[in-house]
Amino acid sequence: MLKPWLALESGADPAERIGAVRRAHEAFLTEGAIAAPVREVIAASWRRSARASVEPDRLAPVELDEDELAERRATHPLARVMPLFRELLGAIAEDGAHLLSVCDEHGRMLWLEGHPQLRRRAEAMNFVPGARWAESSAGTNAPGTALAVDHAVQIFAAEHYCRPVQPWTCAAAPVHDPHTRRLLGVVDITGGDHLASPHSLALVQATARAAEAHLASLAPAADAAPLLEVLGRDEALLRTGPGAPVRLGRRHSEILLLLAARPEGLSGERLALELYGDRDINPVTLRAELSRLRPVLGPLLASRPYRLTARVRTDHDTVADALRAGDLPTALAAYRGPLLPASEAPGVVRLRRLLEDRLRQALLVRRDPALLDGWVRTPWGEDDLQVWEALAGALPPGARAVPAARLRALRDAYGLAPDASGEPPGGDATSPQRPGA
Repeated sequence: MLKPWLALESGADPAERIGAVRRAHEAFLTEGAIAAPVREVIAASWRRSARASVEPDRLAPVELDEDELAERRATHPLARVMPLFRELLGAIAEDGAHLLSVCDEHGRMLWLEGHPQLRRRAEAMNFVPGARWAESSAGTNAPGTALAVDHAVQIFAAEHYCRPVQPWTCAAAPVHDPHTRRLLGVVDITGGDHLASPHSLALVQATARAAEAHLASLAPAADAAPLLEVLGRDEALLRTGPGAPVRLGRRHSEILLLLAARPEGLSGERLALELYGDRDINPVTLRAELSRLRPVLGPLLASRPYRLTARVRTDHDTVADALRAGDLPTALAAYRGPLLPASEAPGVVRLRRLLEDRLRQALLVRRDPALLDGWVRTPWGEDDLQVWEALAGALPPGARAVPAARLRALRDAYGLAPDASGEPPGGDATSPQRPGA
């Protein structure tokens, strides 16, 4: 049986397969049905591309200018393994038949290397540095699909969703931060039909694993701030170096988050208010919690007022910074769920609601179908009536069946009257927030 990530089984005729898949592709575009010999990983990607309203004749958009590209290259973690990529895949990039590319976690191509003649050919489909090759922008393709499914994959010829890319075949593998397992980006080789072989997929997989091993061996920057992970988890993780992270208890998670959010420090009275609200709490209770936390933090924790002696960065900061920069895709990619969701500490609840409200507001204003779809597919967004309304309004009429059905179910569950306007749901940023928010 053909492995799902490989394009061709042994002995298959590439030309025959191309013809069959091209016919299936056209049938999907006209009728919406997908039949053999289309692999399930490709069928799922075509459906995602259609939901994102990707036009089948479009080119990948170029999002980064020269200055932005240079800055992204200089600061991106994968810059540290580019020499390794060149060492392992350099021969491929120089043989005149292949291209080596590296994209960031959002599908934006940062590096492209290979024979100048082949690179000129690739320019016709905007396979160039600075272009965005995420599925939501460029349809099914190896870098974008590898990022979408977080797995190495081959995309063969007519399996590409967009026709300008169908003369090419590519294989790509995701690369993760070895300490946090955060997705950093993807390494890809692109060329002709000969890449539809187990060897090419195994090669990019091995290269990605080698890159992760190399990143694990590198010492962190001397001035790297400790990282506190608080999104989507009830107990925070504190990372202070290459070793195993420290898992904090729930109260200690709240204290460290509140102090990280207020670098100027908090008085004992104010910290108690942020933690316990108006409850009558003996001051000894807070001092006891801080005493138990001090051996974990050491000299990082100071008093009078209670404060951190060095910066502690949080994943909450990563999302907030991306929102301030107007980079909604990065903010959503970094958002792993509500901040300390089990916490009822007033200061934590305020930070949690503020961040979620800012994210949702940005989503509703931007009205990007792919981003809206990504939100409602999460545990924290699956019942978000307002975002479902925005998604239905942002999709073309033929693609509204799923959100329309979900809207009917949510309205019924919330005891709301069905939308009798006859118009697509608007989902604008001024409509009431979802029930229960």
